[in-house]
Amino acid sequence: MSEPGMTNAQLLQQMALLRWLGSQSEEDRSILTAVTGLQLGRELFNRLTGQDKVDAYKRDCILSISQFVSENPRASQTQINAEVEKRVVLFAARIQALETTPIF
Repeated sequence: MSEPGMTNAQLLQQMALLRWLGSQSEEDRSILTAVTGLQLGRELFNRLTGQDKVDAYKRDCILSISQFVSENPRASQTQINAEVEKRVVLFAARIQALETTPIF
């Protein structure tokens, strides 16, 4: 569920690169280096922990429950509970699968 275009980190990196290309100053090179390092660190963290996938799976779970409730306004509490349980089990299975997925 990613949005088209650059991420915020990519946008900051491109802004720093453009600034450095225009000036080639040591200060702007240091800013570009720092922004690139932060972006790289964030990407490595996400790959090692799978946090970006966990967040996406969580959003999917919540949105699917919300969609069920909005599409079934007369659902009983029992039906809603069953749907929530089904979606949470799917979420848990997806998280469990991350443990066996290769990092790179």
